[in-house]
Amino acid sequence: MRLPLEKELRAERKRLLRTLDALPDDVFDEGPTLCTAWSPRDVLGHLIGVDHPVTYYRPWLRLAAVNDRQVRRVRHLPRHRLMAEAREWAERPAWSSRLATLISLGDLSVHHQDIVRGVGLDRDMPPSVPSFILWDGAMLSSYSNLRIFRYRVIPTDGYPPLGVPGFLRPAEVLGTREALGMWLAGRDAVAEELRFTPAAPAPGSSRETDRSADR
Repeated sequence: MRLPLEKELRAERKRLLRTLDALPDDVFDEGPTLCTAWSPRDVLGHLIGVDHPVTYYRPWLRLAAVNDRQVRRVRHLPRHRLMAEAREWAERPAWSSRLATLISLGDLSVHHQDIVRGVGLDRDMPPSVPSFILWDGAMLSSYSNLRIFRYRVIPTDGYPPLGVPGFLRPAEVLGTREALGMWLAGRDAVAEELRFTPAAPAPGSSRETDRSADR
C-alpha cells in the first residue's frame, strides 16, 4: 500500500543519491555542508538512521546524542557499503518514515540542500520540494530558534505568508521558499539571500508620529 507523498519521498531519496554519487571521495568523506559539524557522508548516515528509530532512539537521550549515534555508525564504513545500504534505504523506506512522510520528506529535503549548498553545487528541484523545505524549517523553528514566532515569513515564489500575522505589523523576511526554509531551520549561511524589513510602529505610537513628521 502506497501512502500519501510516499512517491515523492522515494524520488527525493534517489535524487540525493545521484548528488552523492557525483562527489569525489574526499568531498564525500570530508566536504563541508550547512550542517557544519557533518560531512556529506555524515548527513547520509543520519538520514539512513531516521529509518531505524528502535535502534537509535532512547527516551533519555537528547536529539543531538541520537543524531551522533547515527553518524558514528557509518563514519568508518567503506563508501561502497554505505551507498549500497543507501540504495536499499531509497527503494524501501521504513514504515516509520512512510507514516510520517511529511516530516521525513521535509528533513530529507533540507539535508539534501545542506549538501548541495555546502559543497557549492546547484540542482533543479521539483516544484513541491521547496515547499517541503519551508514546512520543515517552520516546524524546526517552532521549537528551536523561534524565528517563525518573531517574523512574518513571506515567500516570493508563490506561497502564502507564514509566521506572525500581518495585522500585528511584525518584522518581515522575504525570499524563496527554499532559502526561507533553510534560514528557519537555522542555516544562517543563506541569510544574505533574504530581505529583512523591521517591524512597523504601532498606530499612534511616537515612532509613527515621528516618521509622519518627516514626510
